Amino acid sequence: MRYRLVKSATTVIYFSLLALTWAFFDGGLDVRFGLGAVIISGAWLIVTRIQIGHLLETYYDILSRLEVDVPLVMGMFLSGAAIFAAMHESIKIIAALEFVGWTVVAIIYRHNRQKYEKQGHGPLPKGCWLSPPAEALVAGDLMLTSGRVATNLHEAVGHGEMAIEEPDGEMKSFSSYMKVGLVLNPLSAITHSSAESGYYIILRLRTPWTKEQKDKAAAIAHEMLLENAHWRDARNARRTKFIEGLPLPQSWKATLLVKTRASGYDWLGLFFGRLAKEHWTCIGACLELYRRLGIQTNQYGTGLLGLGSTIFDPIMPVRFLSDPALRMLSLDDKEAFDKH
Repeated sequence: MRYRLVKSATTVIYFSLLALTWAFFDGGLDVRFGLGAVIISGAWLIVTRIQIGHLLETYYDILSRLEVDVPLVMGMFLSGAAIFAAMHESIKIIAALEFVGWTVVAIIYRHNRQKYEKQGHGPLPKGCWLSPPAEALVAGDLMLTSGRVATNLHEAVGHGEMAIEEPDGEMKSFSSYMKVGLVLNPLSAITHSSAESGYYIILRLRTPWTKEQKDKAAAIAHEMLLENAHWRDARNARRTKFIEGLPLPQSWKATLLVKTRASGYDWLGLFFGRLAKEHWTCIGACLELYRRLGIQTNQYGTGLLGLGSTIFDPIMPVRFLSDPALRMLSLDDKEAFDKH
């Protein structure tokens, strides 16, 4: 509940500041330029200062970087302009103090950026173990990979898979693909192809699974596969019946059947961050398995106001880097693995 309230409050504040900023530049505020610039810059400085701890911790998220970059550039411009444009000395002094405040934010932000290095299209914490071999993974590990989605999002990673151990000891990779829906593939094949086409990182549960949890996770994965296949077949049967009943040439019907075929992937969830029943995005499927197993994670896809609407709040894989239930495998883990 606290998370939802905080998110709701910060969203309202950000939208209010955006509206106030627009009104200022559009001439909707009946104040002189210097006073208006100081008010806008000061308001953004206060909000950014309150949020800076969280934003620095989630620097790898492009939205977090924008929440610092945009106010920082705008705030320094406005406070700097007010120093020269303000008519009253008191406003000049306030503007100068704000400029100093923004300078401090910029220094802190720049220092924090040194903790990360660019991988692919986004930053990752330094010391991250890139593409560890399949032998280094254990059941419950979350594998985040680079690829087309990461490129489009300008993030370091954009796809998620989960390591599953079958009762016979075989390691599988559990995920949902856009073209085929939910899948269980040999883990070694996925790690090899992901490393060949780019790289991946591993997030490990801080509390390892017991043997019972491993077996239950494998059972849940197979249950979800059946649920996904049933949903896909039922959806395609309804679509086929509807399209076949349309008064259209057969060639048009055939094209519609191909274009509208459900694969089992949750396309709406890709953009809105919902967790639907029986069909999921890649990271949504992993999150659902964690949920069914009783693993506590951060809340995702709660919507802009944190009220559960999911609107414009996609569950981006990169956000799992700050989940308290998980930790990133580092070069220290690599060293320990190599010793054994």
